[in-house]
Amino acid sequence: MRILKGKFTGRDLTSPLDFRVRPTAENVRGAMLDLLAADLKDARVIELFAGTGALAIEAISRGARTADFVETRPSSLHALKANIGLFRLKDQTRVFKKDAVPFAAELEPGRYDIAFADPPYGSKMLDHVIGSWRTRKFSRVLAVEHELAHVMPKLPKAAERRVIDDTVITIYRI
Repeated sequence: MRILKGKFTGRDLTSPLDFRVRPTAENVRGAMLDLLAADLKDARVIELFAGTGALAIEAISRGARTADFVETRPSSLHALKANIGLFRLKDQTRVFKKDAVPFAAELEPGRYDIAFADPPYGSKMLDHVIGSWRTRKFSRVLAVEHELAHVMPKLPKAAERRVIDDTVITIYRI
C-alpha cells in the first residue's frame, strides 16, 4: 500500500500481518478521496475502524490539517502507530484505542469536517455509525466504504454513491 496523491505521494504504508484486516484497496481509497477533494483543505478528519490509517493519512497528504484514529485490534494499532511515526504526523494526530461504534455515538455535533468509516464487511457496525451520524452530525461529511451486498439505510438526497467492483463508496453530507 502506498499514498497516491499529495505531499506523501508514492510513499509506502506499513500493513499488519493479520489475515483478518482488509485494507481499503488503493483504487477505492483514491476514488473516495477524489470525491472529497474540495472538502480536504485544512479539514479535521476522523477515521473510525482505522486499521493502518491509510484513509486519514492520505487525507493529510492531500491537505487535511489533523486526523484522529479509532481502532482496537492490536496488530492494526501497531501498524497505525508505525505509519504515524513514518510520516512524522504525531503532532497532527491522535489515536484512540476504542470500539468505533460507541465512540461515534458519543461524539459531539460538528466535531469533525470529515469522518471515514470502513468497518468489517458483513457486520451491522456501519449501520450503527450511520445512525449515530444522522442523530449527532459529528461531521459535515461521512464517507463510508461497504460491500455491494450491504443493504444501506435510505440515502438522503445529498448522498453520493460510487461502485468499484464489489465495493461501494457512499458519501453523506449535511
